[in-house]
Amino acid sequence: MKRQVLMNVMMAVLVAGLLTMVSCSKPKAASPDSGAYQGEAGETDAERAARLEAERLEAERLRAQQLQDQQQGQIADAKSRFLNQNVLFDFDSSALTDEAKDLLREKADWLQANPSDTVMIEGHCDDRGTTVYNLALGERRANAAKTYLVDLGVSADRLSTVSYGEEKPLDPASNEEAYRINRRAQFVIK
Repeated sequence: MKRQVLMNVMMAVLVAGLLTMVSCSKPKAASPDSGAYQGEAGETDAERAARLEAERLEAERLRAQQLQDQQQGQIADAKSRFLNQNVLFDFDSSALTDEAKDLLREKADWLQANPSDTVMIEGHCDDRGTTVYNLALGERRANAAKTYLVDLGVSADRLSTVSYGEEKPLDPASNEEAYRINRRAQFVIK
């Protein structure tokens, strides 16, 4: 009984193998001299050349699209950095730190690369001090950032300033970390 089952299985494998070999055999191509020469896929030389050219053009289009997508991603990242990196100030100061100057140089580069954009520079403070004092300090901070950008070659016509004093904190908490991030010049594209 076992021998009969084993023979049936072997016959089935053999038949399947023969069917596979027959179905995978290459069709015979006409000789190149007959004028009807066809390649392995049954296509003429002209069809093959056209197919290869179409494949080349599609690959070129895909590479160009990938490059464009990459460039668009870099532009979006640069804009996001421009908008989301604030210039921070020390307590009760409108003086630019070395870190602030480095960041403003990056912002100047972005502005030079995007000459059609105009920007509002917002001056902000933490909640210590009077409202009037913080409005004046916020104005000095915004003007310090603007002056530095103008010194780097950005047209003053593209920059405007406003002070919000302590009215728009990023973090409403009353601790040193909140105070630190609230003392800022923030950039908004108009």
